[in-house]
Amino acid sequence: MNEDDYEDIAGPDFGIASAPIRSAQGADLTAEQVRGILASAAPDMPADLSGKSLENLDLSKVDFKRANLSGANLFGAKLDGANLTGASLSGAKLDLAWIMRANFTNADLSNASLLGLVVSSGLENNMAEAPIFKGAKFAGAHIIARLSRFDLSGADFTGAKMAPDLRNQSMGLMRTDLSGANLSGANLSKADLAFALIRFANLTGAILTGANLFAADLSGADLTDADLTGADATDADFGRTVIGSARGLETVKGLTRP
Repeated sequence: MNEDDYEDIAGPDFGIASAPIRSAQGADLTAEQVRGILASAAPDMPADLSGKSLENLDLSKVDFKRANLSGANLFGAKLDGANLTGASLSGAKLDLAWIMRANFTNADLSNASLLGLVVSSGLENNMAEAPIFKGAKFAGAHIIARLSRFDLSGADFTGAKMAPDLRNQSMGLMRTDLSGANLSGANLSKADLAFALIRFANLTGAILTGANLFAADLSGADLTDADLTGADATDADFGRTVIGSARGLETVKGLTRP
């Protein structure tokens, strides 16, 4: 996407709105069968559920630690309190999945689809229900979700697609909310963060080289020691942002220093 793609919709305030997200055909296994496969897995041979459809299953509190879920369909699945530590979810579909209290520490979510994640039982994020993503890998993932105030420190978002889909906005603009999130040390190089809400986020030491920050709201964010080399900040809001010690500022396109 380029600047021309956005010029007709840019404005002062866009909220996250619902939009149709289509599912597949149904689950290949029952929740009980999934638990059985996980229970029978050996410590040196994690369970293999790759490519399986687990759509809409209630898998709350299930232990998927180190399981292979690459390419799996978890559309609308309930993963409340599930343990996905170190699990492989590369290319998996988690659209509309319920992930309150789920643990994704060091999980591989590269190239996964994470649209409309249910991260709280209410309209505002409740930290008691927050999923854990510390050290998770989101490289190349497609993410439109409410991740405000979550711990995403050290996470890898290289090339992640977090900008709104301008072709599917019949019910309002959907955009990723990272407001107040802990993104310290996160790798956001070449990530598409156009229109993202990143206000008051902790981006200390984060890597934003080549990132697309078109019309993103970074007001109040802390960019101490962050690397912004080659980023596009056209129409981005840097009001009250801590930016003085950030690197590569002279190469940032469209940056208006606060």
